[in-house]
Amino acid sequence: MEKLQFYTNSVFDQLRQRQDPLADQAVSVLVQRTGLLSEINAWKAIPDPLPSDFPTELMSFFEFYLQKQKEYLESDLRPAQDFFEEKGDLYLAMLGFYSLPYCYAFADGAQVLVRSNRILDQIGERLGETASFVLEIFRPGAFSAQDEAYLVCAKVRLIHAFSRLFIRQYAKDWDLAFGQPVNQEDMLGTNLAFSHIVLRGLGKMRYSPSEKEYESVLVYWKWIGELMGIETQFWPTTTKEAFELDKLIRKRHLKSSEAGQRLVKGLLHFYQKTIPDPVLNSQAEGILSFFLGQEASEALNLKPGIKVPGEILGLVFNYSGRKNFGGRKGYKAFKKNLQNQQEAQFGKVLEIRLPQLNRT
Repeated sequence: MEKLQFYTNSVFDQLRQRQDPLADQAVSVLVQRTGLLSEINAWKAIPDPLPSDFPTELMSFFEFYLQKQKEYLESDLRPAQDFFEEKGDLYLAMLGFYSLPYCYAFADGAQVLVRSNRILDQIGERLGETASFVLEIFRPGAFSAQDEAYLVCAKVRLIHAFSRLFIRQYAKDWDLAFGQPVNQEDMLGTNLAFSHIVLRGLGKMRYSPSEKEYESVLVYWKWIGELMGIETQFWPTTTKEAFELDKLIRKRHLKSSEAGQRLVKGLLHFYQKTIPDPVLNSQAEGILSFFLGQEASEALNLKPGIKVPGEILGLVFNYSGRKNFGGRKGYKAFKKNLQNQQEAQFGKVLEIRLPQLNRT
C-alpha cells in the first residue's frame, strides 16, 4: 500500500514535466552524428566493450544496459515469461483490441501519437513493430544475457527521445497544457496499458490470471520500465496499487479529443481491412467498445459494444488463436505466426530500428 501515497495530482503534475534525460542527451548527439544510427541499427546486441569512439552521452546511455544485465534475476522474470508462453495469443489480442485504443482515449498523451505520421499513414507497420517488441521482451530467457532484448528496449527508448525532440523543434502547435511530450506520467500509463489493462481484458473474457500471475506480470513490467527510462518508484507492485494508479490517470486524462478519435478511426480501418476472421473483422468497433467500457468508448466516439457475455467473446478469440496456431500454442508458434503475417502484409519481417536522418 505504500505506493498509494504517491498517487496524487500534485505528484503526477510534476511527472508530466519530467522526461528521460539519459535518452534525451544520447539523441542530442545522434542528430549531430547521424552515421552512428546505421551503426547501432546493425548491432545484434549491445557490444561490450562499447565502441571507443562513441561520445560520452552514448557511452553513458548504453553502459546503463550493460550494468542492468548484471542485475538480472531469473526468479523475478521467468514467471511472467511462462505466463506469456501459455497465454501469449490472448495477450497480443488484448494489446490490439484494448491496450492501444485505451491509450488513445487519454487526450493529452494522444497528442504525441497523432503527430507521428507513421501512426496514421503506416499504422500496420507501427502495430507490427509493437507486436515484435512485445514478443522480443517476452522471449523465454530474454535478458539472461546481454542479448537483443536489451538492445530492443534501448532502441524504443531512443525512439521516444526522438519523438520528444521532433515535437520540440517542429510541432509549432504543441500546447504546454498537454505536458511535456512523452513524459513520465504518460510512460507510466503506457506501461500500465501493456500490463494491467491486458490482464483486465483477460478477466473480461473470464480468463482471469491468478494473483500470483498478475503480480509476476507487474514485476516484469517494472523491469521493462527501468529499461525504458521510467521512474519505477511509482510503479505498482500489487493489484490494488495498479487499480489505483489506473484510476488516478483515468480521472486526470480520460476525455474526448480529435487526436484520439483520429487514432482509433485509423486503427479500426486497418482491422476491418486486414483481420481474416470474419467475426472479429465485422464486429471490430463493438469489440473495442466492449473492452473499453462506456466512458472511454464515448471519448473515442465508438458505438456501444457487442451484446454477448464476455466468456463468449473469449471463446471467439480462443478459437481464432487455435485456427492460427493449429492447437499448438507457445512462444515459437506466436512468433512464427507474427512473422508470417508480416511477410504477407509487408514483404518482410519488421524490426525495431532507429530513424535514419539526413543531415543537410
